[in-house]
Amino acid sequence: MDLDAPMAMAPLMGSARTGATILCCNCGAPIDGTSSAGALCYDCIKSTVDISQGIQREATLHFCKDCDRWLLPPASWVTAAPESRELLSLCLKKLRNLGKVRITDARFIWTEPHSRRVKVQVTVQDQVADGVLMQQSFEVTYVVASQQCKDCAKSYTANVWRAAVQVRQKVTHKRTFLFLEQLILRHQAHRDTINIKEEKDGIDFYFAQKNQAEGFISFLKSVVPVLTKESRHLISADTHTGNKSYKYNYSVEIVPVCRDDLVALPLKLAKSIGNISPLVLCHRIGTSVNLLDPNTLQTAEVSADIYWRAPFHPLAGTPDLVEFIVMDIESTGVRKGKWLLSEVQVARASDLGVNDNVYFTRTHLGQHLHAGDSVLGYMLEGTNFNSDALEAIESSKAYGSMIPDVVLVKKHYPNRRRNRKRNWKLKRMAKDEGELLPKASDQAKMDAEYEMFLRDVEEDEELRAALALYKNSLKTKREADAMSIADTDMMTEAEEDGPKISMDELLDDFEEMEIQDKE
Repeated sequence: MDLDAPMAMAPLMGSARTGATILCCNCGAPIDGTSSAGALCYDCIKSTVDISQGIQREATLHFCKDCDRWLLPPASWVTAAPESRELLSLCLKKLRNLGKVRITDARFIWTEPHSRRVKVQVTVQDQVADGVLMQQSFEVTYVVASQQCKDCAKSYTANVWRAAVQVRQKVTHKRTFLFLEQLILRHQAHRDTINIKEEKDGIDFYFAQKNQAEGFISFLKSVVPVLTKESRHLISADTHTGNKSYKYNYSVEIVPVCRDDLVALPLKLAKSIGNISPLVLCHRIGTSVNLLDPNTLQTAEVSADIYWRAPFHPLAGTPDLVEFIVMDIESTGVRKGKWLLSEVQVARASDLGVNDNVYFTRTHLGQHLHAGDSVLGYMLEGTNFNSDALEAIESSKAYGSMIPDVVLVKKHYPNRRRNRKRNWKLKRMAKDEGELLPKASDQAKMDAEYEMFLRDVEEDEELRAALALYKNSLKTKREADAMSIADTDMMTEAEEDGPKISMDELLDDFEEMEIQDKE
């Protein structure tokens, strides 16, 4: 065998081919030369390369204290809660050169609420060489600066509105507006208004945009029957471009029929809505006028379109109610929902001890009345009404003999104190009363109407269901302890047996809740 002859060498099985190892040019650490970036190790890359260079570390956020909104440049204002996703997105949009890198994570860092600072930790990623990715985290501090938005600035300036909604009702009281006010508050329909001004026969709502006023009118149409009219006034015009600026006025008239009103319908209209008796009571106002015949418990509805086609006015209203005393009552057995048809004998409260006049009538309040109770109603006998519709009913052969002497409306609690302490309350809208404050007599009338509305809320469960009632936190324990035993004895049985509102129906008023630190 020739030892000098060439021989093929087979590679070892399972041996891995290793790359060239070089030393880091900065620290001398051995690294893989085939995958190194600029002959630098990973630690040296982190210490020498800054992928967040050019991204600002400080910025300013503009916040409006009046409406709690944040400025989104150039001119938009957005609503964002503290440490919310919306606020985080706004903070990232404020940073320049952030689009050159890839954002992998961003989160808030807790700061003192009164420090007027917002801190965000941002994690970015970028490629520093072929196949080499680097990830880096840094903090950005935002200074919260106060700035008033244009909408709030307009609200403090006179005559800057673009659309006005004038809500009117041709009645002598404002009970309907008290009910409408609570519906507006519950649904937050007034959130876009820049001013609310109270007028003699209604309320004016001012808006900065036309579409906001149209949305408010749509809400009014969904809760009460109304008639709307639109007008506009030219403010300015550009002769070169043809652009024009207008101010819009919307007149909204609510039907003059209110809850508990006595209505004399035209005979033709009474036949067209179900052949109901033309002498009816209005028991509810919704998107239509809901009528009730207290003699038969028949109901009917008059929509806004039907009403404005042939308008009619109430025969008598709540100021004309008379107090009666129930002498005797007997049920007929006819029931419809919450109403029970009964035959009742009543005497006018002012006639007791003077004469023996007793009136017989039918009523829908059989479920609530007992002998000796007080009830409010309309006295038709001996009363003159200036109404063509009532004259047509009296001359009619079908209905002339069916007109009752008395029409009962609702149960009355005469011994209930007027301004008694209630465990509940209603919120009110902030309205501009104008330059002239109401007179003392007008203020007393407004207080009496509001007290009557509160009593209606206590007595009617359906009315309470549509409103938002809050717990009266102002009725403190000290006030309750200050009531003497003599005052407690003065509370009559009628007041104790009167309608009460359960605490389960009331909401907590968070604006008046006081949070105390636990010691």
